[in-house]
Amino acid sequence: MFTETIPSMNFDLSETCQMVAASAASFAQQHIAPHVREWDEHQHLPIELFRKAGELGFMGILVPEVYGGSGLGYHEYIAIIDELSKVDPSIGLSVAAHNSLCTNHILEFGSEEQKQRYLPALASGEHLGAWGLTEHNTGSDAGGMNTTAVFDGKNWTLNGTKNFITHGKSGDIAVVIARTGVKGDSRGMTAFIVERDTPGFNAGKKEDKLGMRASETAEMIFDNCVISDDQRIGLEGEGFIQSMKILDGGRISIGALSIGIAKAAFEASLKYSQERIQFGKPISAFQGISFKLADMATEIEAAELLLHKAAFLKNENRQMTLNSAMCKLFASELCVRAANEAVQIHGGYGYSKDFPVEKLYRDAKLCTIGEGTSEIQRVVISKNILKGL
Repeated sequence: MFTETIPSMNFDLSETCQMVAASAASFAQQHIAPHVREWDEHQHLPIELFRKAGELGFMGILVPEVYGGSGLGYHEYIAIIDELSKVDPSIGLSVAAHNSLCTNHILEFGSEEQKQRYLPALASGEHLGAWGLTEHNTGSDAGGMNTTAVFDGKNWTLNGTKNFITHGKSGDIAVVIARTGVKGDSRGMTAFIVERDTPGFNAGKKEDKLGMRASETAEMIFDNCVISDDQRIGLEGEGFIQSMKILDGGRISIGALSIGIAKAAFEASLKYSQERIQFGKPISAFQGISFKLADMATEIEAAELLLHKAAFLKNENRQMTLNSAMCKLFASELCVRAANEAVQIHGGYGYSKDFPVEKLYRDAKLCTIGEGTSEIQRVVISKNILKGL
């Protein structure tokens, strides 16, 4: 496990990666930065922004060009989510969830007809995607879900409620996992595509959140929602297994989001510590502050290496469950530490909304929860390393 080597040890970002990173940074400064505080305070999901992001290819990053996407890989994907998240993690989260969950589930497991039907509109940003696995009583224990799908020989009828769903209210297309067999059976769940205007598909409560407030989180309610069998993704009973594979890639998303937050916290702290004068010198001159900056910079570097190794393995279609769990665990906990230290470095100003680290502090915590908690990542990691003994 630890002795495996990666063939290429060139740590320079490709020219393509640098170009998309610069494009994402420019887009974020022009279209996101002026609105960050307003969107956060009003919990406003800027639907119009995602149309503009689609024009630059940010809504179909991994989708092949034949389906209207950018046809890029995971290194470029990381670069885009990183740059967007440095300006507003909420937007980074929404773009990541749209790409890696809903859109990628259809790309990875959908039929050719489903890909042609749904991917172009998702990749362009015309349609916003949602992905429904979590329920009120089944967070980490997804296998115990209560939402059911019953087949009558022609159509499926969905009943149940999903919660904590990104774009649960505004998403145009949802990939939904429902129980089609015995509760707790990993082969007893199936994935479906549900369009927003389908009768019986409704939005429920929108969460009033601590952070990531411009990224909508809401319930999806299915009340005798009837869909045809051609809306089923893959074979009956494959839904949970598909979802676990999707979450492997999704953990790269949260890793990229986390690194964006950590970098923003570090850069704000570095700037402030050089400008803030106490006892006749900038506070960066004091060891207590400079050591905080040193730790933040070192851990960001380590997290990026973990993340790009997972991306490399994903691009190569190699086994990367262990690596995605490691990069997600390390990067998410790092971003919480970095945001905490950033507030500390800023002192009283760090507690004020006039400085960006206050929002980063609130936004960071979700990264240790979404796409599997830190505790679940440790379960995944420990199972994988013990398997190798």
